[in-house]
Amino acid sequence: MSLNRVIISGGGTGGHIFPAIAIADEIKRRNPSAEILFVGAKGKMEMEKVPAAGYKIEGLTIAGLQRKLTFSNFLLPFKIIKSLLGARSIIKNFKPQVVIGVGGYASGPTLKAATMLGIPTLVQEQNSFPGKTNKLLAKNVNTLCTAYEGLERFFPKEKIRLTGNPVRFEMVNIAGKRQEAFDFYQLDSAKKTILVIGGSLGARTLNQAMMEHYNLLQDNNVQVLWQCGKLYFDSLSEQLNGKETASIKMVQFIDRMDLAYAIADVIISRAGAISVSELCLIAKPIILVPSPNVSEDHQTKNAMALVDKNAALLVKDLEAKEKLMPTAIGLIDNEPLRAELAAEIAKLGKPKATESIVDEIEKIAK
Repeated sequence: MSLNRVIISGGGTGGHIFPAIAIADEIKRRNPSAEILFVGAKGKMEMEKVPAAGYKIEGLTIAGLQRKLTFSNFLLPFKIIKSLLGARSIIKNFKPQVVIGVGGYASGPTLKAATMLGIPTLVQEQNSFPGKTNKLLAKNVNTLCTAYEGLERFFPKEKIRLTGNPVRFEMVNIAGKRQEAFDFYQLDSAKKTILVIGGSLGARTLNQAMMEHYNLLQDNNVQVLWQCGKLYFDSLSEQLNGKETASIKMVQFIDRMDLAYAIADVIISRAGAISVSELCLIAKPIILVPSPNVSEDHQTKNAMALVDKNAALLVKDLEAKEKLMPTAIGLIDNEPLRAELAAEIAKLGKPKATESIVDEIEKIAK
């Protein structure tokens, strides 16, 4: 089925937005004249990121339920009704062949409106433990594309397609780039390298762990490429005044993630679904430190899906300050364990995830 008119809905975080854009890019690659409309939540980051990627977006007035009693919770039913009506209007005007949900506030009313109008629908679930929105939608959508096994606990089994998560090819294309990467980051190709990534904003726990064991890292003949995040860069620079060293390179943000992955012998990361999917394709030894600040503890469940298959190590956030860097040094020094972790995580990578998802979209499109 040729795809000419498609709506993609969802967002709120990069973990929802970047897979959505990857799906849109694959649809456009196959159908250059296709019209793709995104539907997001007003005030959320998709309203900036999607146009920056070259796609049109319309916003709904929708928000999530706050965990504490607030006035915005009383307004939520009215916002849901308004968003349903808004989504219905957008769908009737655009007349899509299919509507795709990637998770996040806007995908709920958009896919609900689409199913009520008889438009084929597909959900792409990134996590090993689905959010509330996708659990509610599962009964009525046509297809559910998942990245992890075992989701028949939450979704109708006959609708599930195990496709993997869409990732940006340029992020994981590391072949033949190792020396270029050492030159780019001005690091020593003779030393083992630890990559620490805490997301664009940074991760306080990972930064605290780095500071706690800064001297240990200097004394162990390793080097570290450390993405500390823009929220922490200035304060950490002040704390490090006079302690900077050539073997520990702290950066605010990593623009060339492919080169960062290329030089890493061990990677320390949070356990967001898309990060984990990228790391499976990179196939290097990883230590995951799940963020405790996400709904339904998604990141721990994502991490355990790897740990249970001997494909990653896990350090709890509460213990990271004391244990993370000694664990990383221990892994650097343990070549057999590094080789085992790399071999096991490589089995979990799904390099054709985006293509598989678009295959499923084509099957159900009107």
